[in-house]
Amino acid sequence: MTTPDTAVIDVDGTLVDTNYHHAIAWSRALRRFDVTVPLWRLHRAVGMGGDQLVPAVAGQGFEDTHGDDARAAWKEEFDPLLGEVVALPEAAELLVDLRDGFGMKVVLASSGDPGHVEAYLDLFGGRDLADACLTRSDARRTKPDPDLIKAAVRRVAGSTAFVLGDSEWDVRAAAAAGHPAYAVRTGGAGVDELTAAGAVEVLTDLAAVRQAIPRILRG
Repeated sequence: MTTPDTAVIDVDGTLVDTNYHHAIAWSRALRRFDVTVPLWRLHRAVGMGGDQLVPAVAGQGFEDTHGDDARAAWKEEFDPLLGEVVALPEAAELLVDLRDGFGMKVVLASSGDPGHVEAYLDLFGGRDLADACLTRSDARRTKPDPDLIKAAVRRVAGSTAFVLGDSEWDVRAAAAAGHPAYAVRTGGAGVDELTAAGAVEVLTDLAAVRQAIPRILRG
């Protein structure tokens, strides 16, 4: 097996602690339209882009009628929470390990709002520590479609990659793009669901990911 030269890393829930904030914001946004979705369902849908999440939790009919307005409402609800977001422990150190310690190309690939991602990067020095950062504006369709993962690898002219994410949707996007996925539990997903989605290995936190890098590179 060829040793990966590129690490494609999710941001929301993987490098910054946002998933529960997103679930609350989506709940509040959908309730503006008299749609109530249990928070556990919204949490499990976080990781999809908004273009995928709305029909997944509220149905295609709602998407056709209110999708764009619901996404605008979500942004209005999430923006006040942005100041509460923090980087997860060892986020910066992981990127340093991958790029400087193991000589890998590091690409951050988020289905999130570009403005939000810009704010996240400030939390862990992402602009300086990654070779590129892609958001939903860089892909035709967001996760779990593979477009963003493929675009990330192309952006740095990578040949073989692995993907690190926290959600089922990261794992499924990686598989659809033809790359192995490793999952971290920082987003709140369970081991069984991440494994069932196709994760090669599920790790507890970013410290565990750092320790696992040699094993990941061996495949």
